[in-house]
Amino acid sequence: MDGVAEGLMRGEDGLDRCFWHGGLEDYRRYHDAEWGTPVTDDVRLFEKICLEGFQSGLSWLTILRKRENFRAAFAGFNFHQVAHFGDEDIARCLADAGIIRHRGKIVSTINNARRAVDLKGEFGSLARYFWGFEPDVSERPPRMDYATLKANPTSPTSIRLSKDLKKRGWTFVGPTTVYAFMQAMGLVNDHIEGCCCRERIEDLRAKFVRP
Repeated sequence: MDGVAEGLMRGEDGLDRCFWHGGLEDYRRYHDAEWGTPVTDDVRLFEKICLEGFQSGLSWLTILRKRENFRAAFAGFNFHQVAHFGDEDIARCLADAGIIRHRGKIVSTINNARRAVDLKGEFGSLARYFWGFEPDVSERPPRMDYATLKANPTSPTSIRLSKDLKKRGWTFVGPTTVYAFMQAMGLVNDHIEGCCCRERIEDLRAKFVRP
């Protein structure tokens, strides 16, 4: 559309947003209300990193539209409960047409729940661990435009975090998956310059009390 910078899409409300919501109502709500908002809730952090793992090879929209089904299948992503899942639960999930029936990713979620219990025991919360990897301002690009976003599907911090998680036994946590998690959970603000949400997220991050 004329007058709209590359990487932005103007909605019927006249506001410019990051292009990737594609004008779809549910995706736009996720963009506006969730993506990039700082999160400290351990269950939400665990849910997101698991769902990012399920997304591998798929679109986030596919996962978003199945999110309630995933929550039902995995005890609301209460990792203390998921850590006790066994073979019957794996079979149940594999028979659940409402989620992605990928054995490796289902088993990974159960494994990661057990690792999350260990992580909470060590750090006191998942939030304290993950927010310890918030990148320094010196690592961040001076301007987040479309070209910068497109050229950086990972970051030095996401590579470090991915390596650390893997050392701790987590699976399906590659650098790209981890960076998408960081973007969504507010560890970085990757709303493109000119997006109607960017300044609001910057303000939230400025006021945010790190765990």
